[in-house]
Amino acid sequence: MKTATATVVCCFLAALCEGFDLQAAGVTATGIAEVFKPTADQLGTFFSASTLGLLLGALLGGRLADSIGRKRTLLASIGVFGAISLVTAFTWSIDSLTVARLMTGLGLGGAFPTLMAWVNEKSAPNRRRANVALVYAAMPLGGALVSFMTLLIPSDRWRLVFVAGGVAPLMLLPIVQWALRESQRHEGAAPAASAAPVEPVVALAESKMPKAGSFIAIFKEGRALPTVLLWVCCLLGQLTLYLLLSWLPTLLVGMGFTKSEASLAQIGFNVGGALSAWMLGQLLEGRWRTPSLIATFIAAPLLIYLLSLSPGAVWVVVIIAFSLGGALIGAQGYYYASAPIVYPTTIRGVGSGATVAAGRLGSVIGPKLGGILKSLGHSSTQLFGDLVPLVMLGSVAGFAFAFIVIKKRVGTVKANRGIV
Repeated sequence: MKTATATVVCCFLAALCEGFDLQAAGVTATGIAEVFKPTADQLGTFFSASTLGLLLGALLGGRLADSIGRKRTLLASIGVFGAISLVTAFTWSIDSLTVARLMTGLGLGGAFPTLMAWVNEKSAPNRRRANVALVYAAMPLGGALVSFMTLLIPSDRWRLVFVAGGVAPLMLLPIVQWALRESQRHEGAAPAASAAPVEPVVALAESKMPKAGSFIAIFKEGRALPTVLLWVCCLLGQLTLYLLLSWLPTLLVGMGFTKSEASLAQIGFNVGGALSAWMLGQLLEGRWRTPSLIATFIAAPLLIYLLSLSPGAVWVVVIIAFSLGGALIGAQGYYYASAPIVYPTTIRGVGSGATVAAGRLGSVIGPKLGGILKSLGHSSTQLFGDLVPLVMLGSVAGFAFAFIVIKKRVGTVKANRGIV
């Protein structure tokens, strides 16, 4: 198996495990509530615990990936979140469960920026964004799998979800160890002279190589504005995404739907997201890049608004959830696929890690915000309405970031052709 193919396959499987584990909390909430009787605020804290760990893990994992190597960092991250997920199945209170989720998040957080940086480096120049988006699509697919699993087991057997979420990544460890090779820079090898030419945007970034793992360098050489816009986009996008991933089944039950109907909508949300992330990744490499981004940014706030109108038929809710997952997760796939090309190799891990960390901050705030709003008496439909302005702001930031990236790409291509 070619190195690039092996990297994409292994990283896809790792992201699938991560997506399964990330959404395990939301889909087991009903069973957990029956056992531990948490308040809405405690439940929000539980949802946010793993995402707080994700924030810290993303910052640490990105730096370690640049310093000690992608492979070592990924193996450690997978091992941590697999082992702690198993421990989660034996927790005895909402407090111990929350601590276990915090520790799981540390491992999960270190994995994803490493996956992004590694896939970007191992892919051909004309497949970088598509392959990163493909790997990102595995995360909502993992969420769909865990949602489907909860349809097959009673809610009081919720501990089985965390057992499955721990066993799968631990089984993946020896495959990753056997199949993947470390990046050439960490092997001490020079890049092959016959390597494919670097993509124009990357070539611009690589022209002045900063110190490995330097956080300050991600704001230099024209990278400050796209970096800040990326952070805003990811923060607001992940805030909305993780609020819905954590609370969507509970909110739909509050609107009168059954647990099975809510799980069906959750599956639709994740499947729509996985398909959208994959499709958008393909479109990013062709002439449909701009129209697809415009459609994605416009659709997100519109679909949230439609959900706030409290549609009564379950099939309508499933269609809206499917489309909304596609818009939100597709947009995040674009941001994460674009992040590695903004930074040169020596700071790609820390740049990608900081981008992921900004998103993780939103993912910490989102579930907790849902708990606070529910504690204040907001109904399910009111809570959906509360999200509309935030999603609109995220779309505006997304338009601005896409404009900068496209303008930079066009200018660089013209410069390379001697036009400017």
